[in-house]
Amino acid sequence: MNEAAPVIIEASLNGGTPKSANPNVPRTPEEITADAIRCIDAGASMVHTHTDDPVIGGSGIHDPAPYLEAWRPILEARPGTLLFPTAPVGQPVPVEDRFSHSAALAEAGVLAQAPVDPGSTNIGRTAEDGLPPDSDVVYSTNFRDARWMIERCRRLRIGISVSIFEPGFLRFILAYHHAGKLPPGVMIKLYFGTDPLLFGLPPTVASLEAYLQLLEGTSLPWLVSAFGDDVVRCGLAEAALQRGGHIQVGLEPFVGNRQPTNLQLVEEAAALAARVGRPVATPTEARAILTIPE
Repeated sequence: MNEAAPVIIEASLNGGTPKSANPNVPRTPEEITADAIRCIDAGASMVHTHTDDPVIGGSGIHDPAPYLEAWRPILEARPGTLLFPTAPVGQPVPVEDRFSHSAALAEAGVLAQAPVDPGSTNIGRTAEDGLPPDSDVVYSTNFRDARWMIERCRRLRIGISVSIFEPGFLRFILAYHHAGKLPPGVMIKLYFGTDPLLFGLPPTVASLEAYLQLLEGTSLPWLVSAFGDDVVRCGLAEAALQRGGHIQVGLEPFVGNRQPTNLQLVEEAAALAARVGRPVATPTEARAILTIPE
């Protein structure tokens, strides 16, 4: 790995984090716009946001209007920033409808990547008794729908943000890669979960090495995120930077004994990159690294 290779910092601004958990989390379009611009100026080249449409539950269809309201001013102020939304999962709703907001955002010219979650897993955390919860929530995408979304991204000429919650998710994408059928513009998002979350591998170097063994020889760009933890302070971000990876920070995955802003988390990631000897990527450099279609 060339230690001087630019590092992509993704700012995942809100997710489902409520203001009751951290008053600094941006929820309104105006708050998202302002927070995103601050993070971009601090070194983020990718920004991921949610609206208040639920990811699990609800109608299974997301309204593109709140995204447009937040994103258009971001791109006017900081052209070229890579923006991408979330997506509803697990509902008995046709994939065309679940993907409809991404298609609308692509057609509006504001979308760099669409999210693709190529697999299924149970989502939850331990209950008060320390056992798995009495829950029927499944974060699910079947292979047919995942294939449909990948081909839709190819036709729309947008990149793909691939969420890897479990190793099987990565094996699906690698099948595309090994067959020579993976579209350009892919970023592999390695999502690690810490207790009491009950999904994925823990945010450790050993877990990262297990994923990198699967990725060996592919040259696919990848990043790390620690859900329920602090990806910088737990050491996972540094391990990733030393191995050629990129970083996701932000108030969506963050949990800790403090209430930082998204700006603080991006600044900490940028400072870590500087210590490791890797400059932060500009949006233009990030697009080139990911081969985002023009």
